[in-house]
Amino acid sequence: MKQQARLSLPLLVSLVLAGCTVGPDYSRPEVPLSATYKHEAGWRSLSTVEALPAGAWWAIYGDPELDRLMRTTAESNLSVAQAEARYRQALAQLRVSRADGLPQVQGSASVQRSGRENNGSSGSAASSSSDGTSYQVGVTASWVPDLWGKVRRQLEADRASIASSAADLEAMRLSMQSTVAQAYLRIRAIDRYLGLLELTREAYTRSLELTRNQYSAGLAARADVIQSEVQLQSLLTQETDLRQQRLLEENAIAVLLGRPPAGFAVARTDALPPAPAIPAQLPSMLLVRRPDITAAERLVAAANANIGVAESAWFPDLTLSAQGVLQEGRFIDLLSAPQFIWSVGPSLAATLFDSGRRSALVEQSRAQYDERVAFYRQTFLTGMQEVEDALATLQTLSEKAVQQQRLVELAEENERVVTNRYRAGLVTFLEVSVAQNQTYTSRRTALEIRAAQLAASIQLVTALGGGWESR
Repeated sequence: MKQQARLSLPLLVSLVLAGCTVGPDYSRPEVPLSATYKHEAGWRSLSTVEALPAGAWWAIYGDPELDRLMRTTAESNLSVAQAEARYRQALAQLRVSRADGLPQVQGSASVQRSGRENNGSSGSAASSSSDGTSYQVGVTASWVPDLWGKVRRQLEADRASIASSAADLEAMRLSMQSTVAQAYLRIRAIDRYLGLLELTREAYTRSLELTRNQYSAGLAARADVIQSEVQLQSLLTQETDLRQQRLLEENAIAVLLGRPPAGFAVARTDALPPAPAIPAQLPSMLLVRRPDITAAERLVAAANANIGVAESAWFPDLTLSAQGVLQEGRFIDLLSAPQFIWSVGPSLAATLFDSGRRSALVEQSRAQYDERVAFYRQTFLTGMQEVEDALATLQTLSEKAVQQQRLVELAEENERVVTNRYRAGLVTFLEVSVAQNQTYTSRRTALEIRAAQLAASIQLVTALGGGWESR
């Protein structure tokens, strides 16, 4: 008997060590990575140098207030806090899965009181009884060796899910920071709009005074005065709308920072950072590092591991267990009890018939894998499109800015000529009003183009996963 036990132990160890891992091994699906980016200027080549993870991408705008807002967003934004909590859930799930592959030990304790009562014969009243108390403690240890790799595949899936959650956290942080940056730069653009309105209002006010003087001297009609007043009042209405829009942008930033809007404000300044220069080459690995693309790829890896988890259900489970029990009639004598009951040995369990449940689960896991591969490729293509769109927008806006600046110069020159002619009584105020509105409109359009360039640069930064500089 002892010899058989000695022979069975090495055999059992060999069986455990020979355990395999079922299911397909993971390889990253291929994606349609282009060698160049296309936009209106032609083609922008891609460098094959791998970029390091994104850092403080907003530093390219050189704005200390923006830097403060970005760091506060990363720490206080509630959407980021939710993503961080989901990441911690994934970490906890990994510990749960790891525990499934380790031995389990359970303890038990019980107290039982028993008795026996003997009644006399049917014609006799005599009876006797006896009772007693027993105390029992026991320990049970069990372990299910991971013969077929179910636990290993589950750990693989959980690690991939953790990486996906970490990437989701980075994607949420990048998204929230991008949203705050967009709102902040819109406020800066509004401040420039307000400055432009104030300068234009001064010009319109001077024109109104001139028109009134001309009217008093009999050189202008009353209609010219009314036209000048309408022009000035229209400008004041636009200023009110801009101030309201600025308040709404401030409220949006406050919520993104996790603060009540009532206690938040952005100080006014006329400083508007220039749009950053885009490098001639963009590293091809920038798109791969995009957190949403990373998250999608890690979900593919998790789905691949889950196929192995599903396939492992076809194989039997081997359970190694041991049990020991102490029993005594008095609690004080329990640890020195002579009665010690023990058992040890393996058991094998397998499902013989399940009406196709396991086959359906394997098919389900494979279908989920195919779905996530398609989602990964779609996410990558969407990222390529977003980069192309941002590059095309920046190229178009760059050309448009040059053209608009020329238009501003022409409008300003035209306004000077028409105003001088009006002073000489050669034209009506209507021509002055048209010239002034053309100047204001062209200046504002130039400012809108500049603000659009900043917005498109942030869109490009976001599309590339946090800038284009290697860090």
